[in-house]
Amino acid sequence: MNNLRKIAVASVAAVLAFSMAACGSSNASSDGGNSGSTGKAVKVNEKSAKATSLSDFGTMDDLVKAAEEEGALNVIALPHDWSNYGEVISTFKKKYPKIKITELNPNASSKEELDAAKTNKGTDAAPDVFDVGQSIAATSTDAFAPYKVQAWDKIPDENKDANGAYYADYTGIMSIGWNKDKYGDVKSLNDLLDPKFAGTVALNGKPAEAGAAFNGYLMVNQLAGGDINNLQPGLDFFKKLKDSGNLTTVDVTNGTIDSGQTGVVMDWTYNQASYKKELKSKGVNWEYKTFPKAQVVSYYNQAINKDAPHPAAARLWEEYLYTAEAQNLWFKGGANPVLLDSMKQDGTVDQDTLKDAVTIEGKPVSYSNDDANRITEWLQNNWDKTIGN
Repeated sequence: MNNLRKIAVASVAAVLAFSMAACGSSNASSDGGNSGSTGKAVKVNEKSAKATSLSDFGTMDDLVKAAEEEGALNVIALPHDWSNYGEVISTFKKKYPKIKITELNPNASSKEELDAAKTNKGTDAAPDVFDVGQSIAATSTDAFAPYKVQAWDKIPDENKDANGAYYADYTGIMSIGWNKDKYGDVKSLNDLLDPKFAGTVALNGKPAEAGAAFNGYLMVNQLAGGDINNLQPGLDFFKKLKDSGNLTTVDVTNGTIDSGQTGVVMDWTYNQASYKKELKSKGVNWEYKTFPKAQVVSYYNQAINKDAPHPAAARLWEEYLYTAEAQNLWFKGGANPVLLDSMKQDGTVDQDTLKDAVTIEGKPVSYSNDDANRITEWLQNNWDKTIGN
């Protein structure tokens, strides 16, 4: 199981980015690191580096040939149990066995992905592609190489940079997960005030410091009657939860979930899906749910490093990620891929996954970078003095 993603933020903008583009798995394999510039100088094919769409290569076969000539692809911050990235990577390897994938630092934050590109610029150790949160994507376009995948027109306009610098790939939905065998059903927020949950209800960190906790707070606030402009109802509920003895502020880890110390956890649906799968093998029935009026979402985004050492392979990777095959693998891992609605319409969505999937219903709760800054500042001023450190 993946460690619950939490990271202290040096700037409020990092919260919106979670600040992880898939931070944190100890079981993701890694064929390389990025602690310093350890690679060799590399000369790239300028035609590939300047390509802004498949037509610049010619055909897909031409792109595959160019990528295979490079023979390598560096990805970063992709733990295998985050949104089913393990299967996404292994399927790419099977399709293109002549391209060796090096997995750099699975625990990197979005900011650290960009730092790795700067540190290793001009070498074969730099990441070719990024998977970053919205805040980092929107403020880092000068680090990206614009490229529009074949599925470009299927990506909603609000989920992509108009020039192709970055584009959404998948989102989770903020949810509540719990040990159903031990606690039965959770039907409403107020159920969490029941004494049976004594000392076990956990946010994923402090909401002013951790992305998942930030979004978990927004879900609770929405359910308690607030919205992104009225944050007090959420704080009032957490105060009641604390006073009831049910709120725990211990760091949530795989071990605390396994042991039952944190029997109720607020996290993204794709992480809950991973917990459910892992706990099932241990005889535990882990359940999770979202709430239609409080479906907090925030997409991660794909981008290509403008100084990618393997520019053709980077573009082939992006083309692959926006096929129905790869989008369905993310879907299988509990995420809502950006092409989900399109795949429903054209019949390419995996029906077995769709049957049991938790999907976005109606208008989800979302927010701008300015909203994130304002909310974070409010939480910094109010959480500790109300809930404690």
